[in-house]
Amino acid sequence: MLDWKTLCDRLFLGDHDVMLEDGVLHGSGNIGGRAVAVVGTTEHAAIGAQLAMKLAARVLAVVREHPGRPILALVDTQGQQLSRFDELIGNNACLAHLAKCFAVARQRGHRLISVVYSEAVSGGFLALGMLADETYAVEDAQIRVMALPAMSRVTKLPLEQLEELCRTTSILGPGVANFVALGCVEDIWQEPLDACLAAALEKPAGGADRRAELGAQRGGRIAAYDVTERVRNCAQPA
Repeated sequence: MLDWKTLCDRLFLGDHDVMLEDGVLHGSGNIGGRAVAVVGTTEHAAIGAQLAMKLAARVLAVVREHPGRPILALVDTQGQQLSRFDELIGNNACLAHLAKCFAVARQRGHRLISVVYSEAVSGGFLALGMLADETYAVEDAQIRVMALPAMSRVTKLPLEQLEELCRTTSILGPGVANFVALGCVEDIWQEPLDACLAAALEKPAGGADRRAELGAQRGGRIAAYDVTERVRNCAQPA
């Protein structure tokens, strides 16, 4: 797996000032004469209340200081922090605040892109990665909702049965390919990474959410798009 420094060097061909400060990646890079703001995590960070608020502050700083600048979220998280402190202080609200800050950035015209470069799990991935206009992943990244042994303990299903289900059901299966099939991940980035980022930046900010549609087209979620379209059509005024 790529470390964040190598990733940034390849995305921006060395033209960046991204740094790790107090557990948060932040800075900016230049590609094709265009500045891109960067926020993110590293070292499989568990996103607790404090880290969520730090990330949110970095997003709001970009909105305030660099109106309209594209924001690239670098995702490496083992999920939400599960400590007693974080549960008591309300980590769910802090993660929601982080997600809302990304939503505000989108409303203000910022193009939002996330790329999973190491690991992405559960609530941390939802708040940091999936709020983007589009989510991407590098080839050897790991994405999952829950590790299969943990899923086995929760569901009381044998691990072997879950492994068999994962072979035919993308919704249960870990791995980038399954999340591409679901439509959650737009595409898998391969070298040269700077060309992948440049192509993603060419798309307009705040486009329609096509994840359910992509999931239907790719066979990973065959019912979600049809159901949402039916609901949307029924909600239209006569």
